[in-house]
Amino acid sequence: MISKSKDKIAYLLLSPALLLMLISGVIPMSMILYFSVHDSFFGNNFFWVGMYWFQQVLSSSDFYGAFFRSLGFSALIISIEIPLGIYIALRLPKKGFLSNLYIVLISLPLLMPSIVVGHIWKFLTLPGIGLISSSVDFLGVIYDMNNPIIVWITLALMDCWHWTSLVILLCFAGLKNIPEAYYQAALVDGAKGWLVFKYVQLPKLKLVLLIAILLRFMDSLIIYTEAYILTRGGPGVSTTFLSHELVQTATIQFDLGEGGAMSVIYSLVVLCVSWVFFSLIVRKNNE
Repeated sequence: MISKSKDKIAYLLLSPALLLMLISGVIPMSMILYFSVHDSFFGNNFFWVGMYWFQQVLSSSDFYGAFFRSLGFSALIISIEIPLGIYIALRLPKKGFLSNLYIVLISLPLLMPSIVVGHIWKFLTLPGIGLISSSVDFLGVIYDMNNPIIVWITLALMDCWHWTSLVILLCFAGLKNIPEAYYQAALVDGAKGWLVFKYVQLPKLKLVLLIAILLRFMDSLIIYTEAYILTRGGPGVSTTFLSHELVQTATIQFDLGEGGAMSVIYSLVVLCVSWVFFSLIVRKNNE
């Protein structure tokens, strides 16, 4: 009886969160699924079109271009942020006042909303007056935001500045959880530096790194605000990611059917990749 009573209390306490998930997740997703298989005629008159919009999206070169640019951006920033986050976490003091101070300072970029980050970097890269653009020009390199390479480098730097802190904090927490006995055993065996990292620290960080990669992949694949403020998808379509293509289709062109189909495909990609990482995390956690 006590167990059943506790279960009822638990469900009661969870009900606000479940209601919020229903309102913010299930209902919008149901509407997207509805739009993806219907077309509208004179406003609110919808009629069934089946898989027509999915065929349109999957045969669109704009969709594939935006999709692969999004994947490329995710791969780029993950390949930078994960090694950089590990390196900085290894260099941080593990305890004491300085350790706490560094953690607070490192956490500051994470507290900034995406729209604020976008505007900060917009001002930093203004031609002639921005700190970054002026510094690069001073070195004799033309900082031209009409150059796709310069724009991609700027976007990568902005994302790394904003989100590497997350990787650092996760890795730092993982390193602090390694028992001191492991380091003492490595010292007895004569292991130092790289060998300690390879055989002691890295194996214990694998679970943390899987979580970090999953979080950064999910977030970077749906990047919109910062990139839109900084580049508006340009020059040309060089930084028009899948999120930009989706917003353009669904809210600007107001093509709800094609936008809904694109959203469903977008969600399935994120869910499939997340499921792979989640399976790896569960397997690693059970070892």
